[in-house]
Amino acid sequence: MSCVEEAQRIAVDFIKKRKNPPVVEVSSIERKDGLWIVRGTCPIDLEGHPWREMFTIKLDRKGRIKSTDFSLL
Repeated sequence: MSCVEEAQRIAVDFIKKRKNPPVVEVSSIERKDGLWIVRGTCPIDLEGHPWREMFTIKLDRKGRIKSTDFSLL
C-alpha cells in the first residue's frame, strides 16, 4: 500500500469512528511541510436535516493525526 493510500485509509477510518457517516468522500490528498493533508466531505444529519460536512485531516509521517478541521458546506 502506498503512502497516499495509507493516509487516506487512516483519515477515512478516523471519520467513520468519530462521525459514523454512511459514506466518506475524499477529494484530495497532498503532502505539505512534512504532513499528509486529506480533504473531503461526508454527509451528516443535523436535527433531521441532511447536510454535507467538509473535513481536513493532517497526518504526520508515522500516520498520527496532528489536526482535524470540520465545517458545514
